Amino acid sequence: MGTQYQAHRAIAATRITPDKWHAAREAVKEVVNRFGTLVELADPQAMATAEWTVMDTAAHVASVAWLNTAAVVSDDTPLPMPGIREHIAAATVDTIHTGLNPALLHAYTERDPAMVVSKLRASIDEILRVTATVDPTRTLSWLGGSRIPLAGLVAHLTNELLLHGRDIARAVDLPWRIPHEYAAQFFELFLIEIARNGAGHILDDDRRVHQGRIAVEFRSAYTSPVTMVLDTGDVWIEEPSRDNDVRVYFKPADLSLVLFHRIPRAKAALSGALRVWGRRPWLLAPFLRKVRLP
Repeated sequence: MGTQYQAHRAIAATRITPDKWHAAREAVKEVVNRFGTLVELADPQAMATAEWTVMDTAAHVASVAWLNTAAVVSDDTPLPMPGIREHIAAATVDTIHTGLNPALLHAYTERDPAMVVSKLRASIDEILRVTATVDPTRTLSWLGGSRIPLAGLVAHLTNELLLHGRDIARAVDLPWRIPHEYAAQFFELFLIEIARNGAGHILDDDRRVHQGRIAVEFRSAYTSPVTMVLDTGDVWIEEPSRDNDVRVYFKPADLSLVLFHRIPRAKAALSGALRVWGRRPWLLAPFLRKVRLP
């Protein structure tokens, strides 16, 4: 993913506001408390995913939060786990599960529920303390040479807690909520901002790239309308316009579950949580083959 388009494309301005920054900080505090309680109630050896137990899953989230205590300080702050920086630099969407995630679980060996939850809460407390008076639009280095704002990092943490909390809750038959307001933060503050600031090589792969421009407009009751453009491998953000190829209406929690492969796209469409129309709606398929999540 190059950045040469920035010289001749009108990139949309950030949507990060003081109110959204405050809401993102409150969201991660609320969800980490729920997540911690869930982990302490769950059977630690139950399988939360095909490969991870409840405690593997909780340890993964704790390791991501711990890693981010350094990321929010500066790009060159030493990371708390050795041997991870090279995995971060090399990461793509398709290699996160085989490279970075196993490396994090290998580096963070704690699996005692109380200790993992304590580390997770302490890490998020530290992140919120360090960023309390910092500009939330300040960007930091992310996976695969991408750039995200501080507000996006916090929204990403909330999303990690929500998605993996759902995995754990389903494994042990306990209730779990993913509020649309919180999922909307992930969409606006992380997904849109990573495309706006530069995706690096995080989306690189060996698939054939669609030649030409695809403009997809996203709308929901919880977010401001926005267009994401893919043009022969480059991606950026624009304001919505009449010539958009595809228009997508979504409910944020359902879109997050679809993008992270927790529910099928067809199920979200049948429920009305995902609706697609526009002058060339068939272009959503090649768009999503490139613009995708792990």
